[in-house]
Amino acid sequence: MTGPCCMIVEDQVLIGLSLEAYLEDAGFSVAGPFLSCADALQWLEHHTPQVAVLDVMLQDGTSLLVAQELKERHTPFAIYSGLPFTPSVPDELQGVPWLEKPAPREQLTETVARLSRADARPGDFNRAR
Repeated sequence: MTGPCCMIVEDQVLIGLSLEAYLEDAGFSVAGPFLSCADALQWLEHHTPQVAVLDVMLQDGTSLLVAQELKERHTPFAIYSGLPFTPSVPDELQGVPWLEKPAPREQLTETVARLSRADARPGDFNRAR
């Protein structure tokens, strides 16, 4: 039996592989890492993860279209970015946990685990840092 599926959208290969290892160790099955918004959206055409981790800046721009798609599906996600949190983040990223790179492994896995629980609702989380 595999754990909940966590989608990883991260354009830095080594970071993506580290996230994959952390989340698999925490009991998640992993989709990705997807290096671009286009790759992530293509995967989402036929799949829906239970939770996701998104970098903001990707090879082909931002992950805002992925965030919008996940919100429309009511799929919780966290941001894992080198960009600092600001209150003026785009609407697609409002109310989403924001982890600044490099966040501790435990903080990342705990955040994703909380998001994957059935009782997690949008707005339950503040900036995770």
